[in-house]
Amino acid sequence: MRWDDLDRKTDGAGEGAYPFGVHEAGLPQGLLRTFSNRAGPAGTVTVPSAGVCLRFASLTQRGQYPDSLDRAKQDSFCVRTNFQANPDLHFFGVFDGHGQFGGQCAEFVRDKLTELLAGDARLHDDPVKAFHSAFVATNSALHDSEIDNSMSGTTAIAVLVSGDTLYVANVGDSRAVAGVWSGGCEVAEELSCDQTPYRKDEYQRVKGCGARVLCVDQVEGMMDPDIQSWGDEEDGNGDPPRLWVQNGMYPGTAFTRSIGDLTAESIGVIAIPEVKIVKITPNHLFFVVASDGIFEFLSSQVVVDMVSRFPDPQVAFSAITAESYKLWLEHENRTDDITVIIVHIKDMEDSDSLATLKTIQTSSNAVSSEVVNVDRHTISSPSNNIEKGSSDLKSHPLGSTVNPCHAHFVTSPTHSVHLNVIINPD
Repeated sequence: MRWDDLDRKTDGAGEGAYPFGVHEAGLPQGLLRTFSNRAGPAGTVTVPSAGVCLRFASLTQRGQYPDSLDRAKQDSFCVRTNFQANPDLHFFGVFDGHGQFGGQCAEFVRDKLTELLAGDARLHDDPVKAFHSAFVATNSALHDSEIDNSMSGTTAIAVLVSGDTLYVANVGDSRAVAGVWSGGCEVAEELSCDQTPYRKDEYQRVKGCGARVLCVDQVEGMMDPDIQSWGDEEDGNGDPPRLWVQNGMYPGTAFTRSIGDLTAESIGVIAIPEVKIVKITPNHLFFVVASDGIFEFLSSQVVVDMVSRFPDPQVAFSAITAESYKLWLEHENRTDDITVIIVHIKDMEDSDSLATLKTIQTSSNAVSSEVVNVDRHTISSPSNNIEKGSSDLKSHPLGSTVNPCHAHFVTSPTHSVHLNVIINPD
């Protein structure tokens, strides 16, 4: 694998970016192409109260749409370190727009949500309330804006590092996952739970709000609408359940929560986030925040395996993006936009002992640093075998995944999510 020279710029809020090309010579095998990526903020920042430092990098990749070659990228993301001028607060968010004006919605939400959180005095002491308030207010602000969000909107997932705790707020089907050292290998720990009609609680909620929940074949009269034949997300049957108004074939959303989507709100789509709280332990090695372009065909465990295999985030980006594109093109004639933020969690005392670590912290948002490798554990390389998980277009099954401890495949438990704490006011 050869990497072009890359000059990074960290601009703090939003997408700092210089284009670069990643020339894939064999990862994944059989995919030979050049990606036109945009690198975002990257650096290393300390979390003094937790005794750790965060080494982060971010990247976004426009999808390939043969029928719409000039289609704009609809993903957006944000890295804000030293949030509220507090060295113990750091924010990482990904916003995946959809609909005709999805890109505008994603950018608006990125900016408005961070603005509201930055001005909320409760963020340090009660991040859950601050998140709920900011998400709902951002949704209202988008409705009041000049952006037509009647049939457009964005999913949003945000991870706030607050001292020794992760607060993960999610609406929609983008995802956050942590790599945790357990039993001699790195295991995926879900930090969010996709909000789709596959979830029985979300299905019942939107049905109670008047939504028809049907796959495309059902709504078009090709299948019995009274028979739920969707299976679950792991089945990958190609036709996921979607939300429709009672007497129309719209909006057809495959998620049950988002920001925007004014029409879908009338049938139960809400902007209230689920917030998961996770205490950082010495076994938490890194976390990944990514749009559903990654998780459409890759399981959380496979993504964790790839980050573990390639400690350099840029190389991990290349591997994840290339494998995602390969699987998209095996199933579709297009690919989705892809956005990934990788945050490695390092012991501060180990990092401080490295003379090569140089961190420049600005007073507001950004951190720029020389990236160094600091491994908390001596980790044997996980298995290089990666089994493809089958999927349908807008569901996110995790299929079969690789257990890095052993050279055999195991069934992913991802959607039987073990939540340390999850707070949902509904």
